[in-house]
Amino acid sequence: MAVFAVIIPVLMLGVVLALGRYEEWLLPPASQPDELPLVPEPDETGRTALSH
Repeated sequence: MAVFAVIIPVLMLGVVLALGRYEEWLLPPASQPDELPLVPEPDETGRTALSH
């Protein structure tokens, strides 16, 4: 049982570190601008790409 008390926290730390690495790989860095704007900008008629 003492072995489990040592192994479980080490394994949990490994899982947390692995998830952090996965998040860094999955999400783009904050320093880079998004490829698409969050809100479409209106054209010369005042309509956006999403308006009907």
